[in-house]
Amino acid sequence: MPNDIAWRMLFGGRSGDEPALRIQVGRMIVEAVAAGLLTPGARLPSSRSLAAELGIARNTVVAAYDGLVDAGVLVSRDRSGCFVAPAAGAGTGAEPGMPEAAEIWSGRFAIRPSHLPQITKPRDWVRYPYPFLFGQFDPSLFPVAAWRESVKAASSVKEISGWSFDRVDEDDRALIEQLRLRVLPRRGILAAPGEIMVTIGSQHALSLLVQLLVARRTTVGLEDPGYTDTRNMVELATPRIRSLVRDARGIVPDADFRACDVAFVTIGHQCPTTAVTPLSRRRELLAAAAQNDVVLVEDDYEADLSTEAEGGLPSLKSLDADGRVIHVGSFSKVLAPGLRIGYVVAPPPVVDELRALRRLMLRHPPTNNQRSLAAFIALGHYRTHLARAADILRQRADLIAELAPRLMPACIFRRGFGAKSFWVEGPPGLDARALARTLQDEGVLIEPGDIFFMDPSRGRRYLRLGFTAIPLQQIEPGLQRLAAALAAQPA
Repeated sequence: MPNDIAWRMLFGGRSGDEPALRIQVGRMIVEAVAAGLLTPGARLPSSRSLAAELGIARNTVVAAYDGLVDAGVLVSRDRSGCFVAPAAGAGTGAEPGMPEAAEIWSGRFAIRPSHLPQITKPRDWVRYPYPFLFGQFDPSLFPVAAWRESVKAASSVKEISGWSFDRVDEDDRALIEQLRLRVLPRRGILAAPGEIMVTIGSQHALSLLVQLLVARRTTVGLEDPGYTDTRNMVELATPRIRSLVRDARGIVPDADFRACDVAFVTIGHQCPTTAVTPLSRRRELLAAAAQNDVVLVEDDYEADLSTEAEGGLPSLKSLDADGRVIHVGSFSKVLAPGLRIGYVVAPPPVVDELRALRRLMLRHPPTNNQRSLAAFIALGHYRTHLARAADILRQRADLIAELAPRLMPACIFRRGFGAKSFWVEGPPGLDARALARTLQDEGVLIEPGDIFFMDPSRGRRYLRLGFTAIPLQQIEPGLQRLAAALAAQPA
């Protein structure tokens, strides 16, 4: 609802012609409703307060309101005031002869990110009984009591005085220290404070790195299939993209890889196939990158929340001997997507430039959230949460691994150890996107795999089944519905 200043601006164009003033006020309210400035259900100021704000007679406002109530634009409620009618604004648009907003703006956009392929999931996914989604979390997994304690610990007068001032381009030192001592060592990474920067999730980190490292003449290597949003970011920056070839052991350090200036890779769990790159291939990639001066951006998006022993496989960054690997991590996949805290580990010159670039956008992520997360880790809650969540997710993964191949023998199910989703190859002729639409009507959410491919037609028969969002007891009935819908698909 507009504030006092907004009301003055809204009616600022009226003339002092008293006989027509009631009409002018009414017309401006109608225009505000049509433009969406006043939405259905919005409460208008009392006639007395609006008259005083606009410097006009109260009777003029009362007459304007009464006229709009008669026209169905407003509704009057006893002792509550006037409100925009529920149906007001429906079907309204520009007056005849006036250009649509899309026409006015279409020629002014330097880029059109909305035209790129988008990963879409229902915003109200939590209402669906069988959400086989990746990247969303069953609310029961969040450690509510532990997080409240951490927020309380970060909210004392002393703590607030430590994080409430503007840090310009610095991060909360407490969180940087916890990352150094308790988070990164789990990935085999030993980093100095000047080698770490906090971001608003891994998506923010990847966006910053694309802006910093990719120009129009930069050759970039991308996995195919791979993470859609990384591909979108890179396509906005350069047309010089090389598809990185994969075999059973991961990315092949072939001529295309060696021709890259920068390569974005998901070594821990390849997105979306979940494949884990073995140590020998990791070393081969590093050697080829060093010989050909390739910068590697390691998107380690779900490393901490491992559901099985991984045999101590080190991250690519931990094997980096000459500082050409940039490591991106996030708490979104392991704690809560809404937390929006990630981080970059890189050589100091890279972090220095990233900080300057980040400052131009948002200075730094909210320091109160950083301090709360630092307390969460320092109090031991992070370690406890990882252990508890890993046990729950292991049970879900085991159940899917047991049931899915039996219920859907025509499909191939793949899952790298520790991954939070299954990559499913359907039978020839399967249209996974059509299958997803059918299942959504039955309360089952799956992710079609075509969105991850540079050529979507190659991914038509693939889909991803995540299990971080779906409770254990919903898995079997959800898989049964999926199997029935799959069986009903035309061959």
